Amino acid sequence: MSVTWEGDEPPGPMSIGILGWVRVILRGLAILGTVILGLAILLPLRLIERPIHGMFRPWTPYITRIVCRLSLVWMGLGYERRGTPMHGAGAIVANHSSWLDIFTLNAGDRVYFVSKSEVAGWPGIGFLARATGTVFIARDRKEARAQTELFKTRLMAGQRLLFFPEGTSTDGWRVLPFKSTLFEAFFADSLRDVLSVQPVSVTYHAPDGGEPRTYGWWGEMEFGPHLLHTLALPRQGRVVVVYHDPVRVAETVDRKALAAACEAAVRGGHELV
Repeated sequence: MSVTWEGDEPPGPMSIGILGWVRVILRGLAILGTVILGLAILLPLRLIERPIHGMFRPWTPYITRIVCRLSLVWMGLGYERRGTPMHGAGAIVANHSSWLDIFTLNAGDRVYFVSKSEVAGWPGIGFLARATGTVFIARDRKEARAQTELFKTRLMAGQRLLFFPEGTSTDGWRVLPFKSTLFEAFFADSLRDVLSVQPVSVTYHAPDGGEPRTYGWWGEMEFGPHLLHTLALPRQGRVVVVYHDPVRVAETVDRKALAAACEAAVRGGHELV
């Protein structure tokens, strides 16, 4: 993980207004109710699922997908999926624009995010992340070996881990160079010959006439104001999620070559939509 991308100066704060607050309340309550209902089903079901299937989760990820897809509907954000999520053992890598990626990427496939360890302690969000199986990693090199073993265990259990190789979110208009460090885990002896990595491009389109970087979240932008601004929009834009052909790890030379191949696919898909 890297420090937060600073990039260009973020747009100034937007006045929400009375109608904007009405939209915030209605959309927020709908999303919150959906999340609570989803957790009320997911957590008891996980208690049954865990002793039977262990780390493999054949049922609960579908609840997460439904919750995230409905949340996008309540938000009013248009959603389009292109391509087909991979089957079998593998990992997903995608560009990272915003906290909205949690909803858009969960809505399209059964995935488990890899996130910085600090997120586990965030109020509300940390609990949701743990409940949905997020893998937390530290920025400490001393933890690298243990983290690699954790990745191997989760991947061999049939979980598709989702990484953001840019290491930070952006304004949504660009794809930053992929860092190759986390790709090293894919070359473990037990994984290299069976694992594939699927690149995914996520592109947000602002509402007609709106600020092009509406959905980007970067620099020193705070989560709360950005969430309120997004929910208050009178018209929402859309997001396009493109699933590219998986790249077989065994057919690449090393982690840098694998990272470069995935970056090229993500960058190409991001520029085309």
